[in-house]
Amino acid sequence: MTKLALVTAGNSAIGRHLVLALARSGHVVAFTHVGAAADAGAVVDMVIAEGGRALALESDAGGEMQVKAFHATASDWAGCAPSVMVNNAGIQTWSPLLDLDVSDWDRVMATNLRGLFLNTRTAARAMIAAGIQGNIITLGSGCNKLAFPRLVDYTTSKGGVEQFTKVAASELGPFGIRVNCIAPGAIETDRTRAEAPNYAATWTPVTPLRRIGTPQDLIGPLLFLISDAASFVTGQTLPVDGGVFAQAPWPYTVTP
Repeated sequence: MTKLALVTAGNSAIGRHLVLALARSGHVVAFTHVGAAADAGAVVDMVIAEGGRALALESDAGGEMQVKAFHATASDWAGCAPSVMVNNAGIQTWSPLLDLDVSDWDRVMATNLRGLFLNTRTAARAMIAAGIQGNIITLGSGCNKLAFPRLVDYTTSKGGVEQFTKVAASELGPFGIRVNCIAPGAIETDRTRAEAPNYAATWTPVTPLRRIGTPQDLIGPLLFLISDAASFVTGQTLPVDGGVFAQAPWPYTVTP
């Protein structure tokens, strides 16, 4: 039986690892990209090289018609409704609150919250119509609960992601659809290294596990949350952060 998984921004540093993990777990995977056909094609090629099936489609997460087209095309290609929806698309801008442009605020909200809403609603409707008890995964952040300075739009959106997850889980639970959030901590990618060349050196000492996170660290939590092992888990946020956001600011040195 074909199992379809959908991933937004499947060409991103984290997204491509999630796409490959889902393909390796037996799903056919359709994912979106925006203006990155070459990168998306490379991800498809990696899936095919391992004997899987993948489809890359250009689609803006915040565009209602584009989202509908992505879901319809993916279901026609796979021959079934999705059983997994991974809302991975997200953007951020670095700016103090007082300097933040309205256009940047709107752009972040359009992708991080409007996109989450549109893709979740479309996937859930298809699951319900097909009688599929599926799984919807949202991608949060440590700033689901904690303030990140100079990231007011991103932090606001990720707080919204956590509350959206809870509401969606409450409303979709009676249909057997589970909704959970994965909240990464400091994950080293090309983007984060570009933002701070000393990214790993900065975050490692303040992380209880004393190492930086990688995109691969998100694979196990994803596969757990969509598995039968988590069949009674919904509406939850799973931090994947090495413990960094579990601790309060502490004035004393902590050594092993």
